[in-house]
Amino acid sequence: MDSQVLVALALSLVGGLSTSLGALFVILNQAPNLKMLGLLQGFAAGLMLSISFLDLAHNAMNSIGFLKGNLWFFSGVIFFAVVANFIPEPTLSHSSEVKGKKNKGDEGGKDMMKKHRRQVFFSGIITAIGISLHNFPEGMAVFLGSMKGLRVGLNLALAIALHNIPEGVAVALPVYFATQSKWQAFKLATLSGFAEPLGVVIVAYLFPSSLSPEILEGLLGSVGGVMAFLTLHEMLPLAFDYAGQKQAVKAVFFGMAFMSASLYFLELSLPKDMSL
Repeated sequence: MDSQVLVALALSLVGGLSTSLGALFVILNQAPNLKMLGLLQGFAAGLMLSISFLDLAHNAMNSIGFLKGNLWFFSGVIFFAVVANFIPEPTLSHSSEVKGKKNKGDEGGKDMMKKHRRQVFFSGIITAIGISLHNFPEGMAVFLGSMKGLRVGLNLALAIALHNIPEGVAVALPVYFATQSKWQAFKLATLSGFAEPLGVVIVAYLFPSSLSPEILEGLLGSVGGVMAFLTLHEMLPLAFDYAGQKQAVKAVFFGMAFMSASLYFLELSLPKDMSL
């Protein structure tokens, strides 16, 4: 394996494995109550929406044109809307219904809590998939940056590492709540970070010969559409139900602002002729 590819892989691992730091923050604390979980789900939804609209879709439209970028974006939305019809989902019940069933007996309360845990776990899987898809082009950026020089690649990897810590929190938190397993939460958050070195491998060995930049940007735009659909269809209802609409909306915009700031500082670390 080429030495430059090895360097890029090592740098991408620094960035990718920082999701594990976010997971450690979660598992070293007690599992949150439902209201706190709803707020943090709202925050995670804000992260996902910011990545989707302000990063992936935005870059696609800038690179391949407004019309083509939108077509790719909405093709991702339609694709996963169709897929979602075949995905079995636990029923999400409002907190008032939960209280009513708890009053009828412990068994009803336990059954309802199981349903909530299944819904939260499903949300955690969705977040892990979305973060993995987002980390993939970051690995590509680390590879291209390291080709320009070790200093550029190192600066970019460190910026991405800081950027990925809250993403690890967003993945690990719902999994920890749903499974009560620290290992499962840590494992899933860590695995979502491995999409970054995978991006290095793909761009180093497959991208130059088989995938045009226009198709790549279009695919990333469609990934943005998938992430937007997943967030609005799965994560926001959960946040509204557990934290209340007003508080959840505040958490969503806080998450969007946080990720936007993170993407801005990450962009500053890139060379002028590169972008995520």
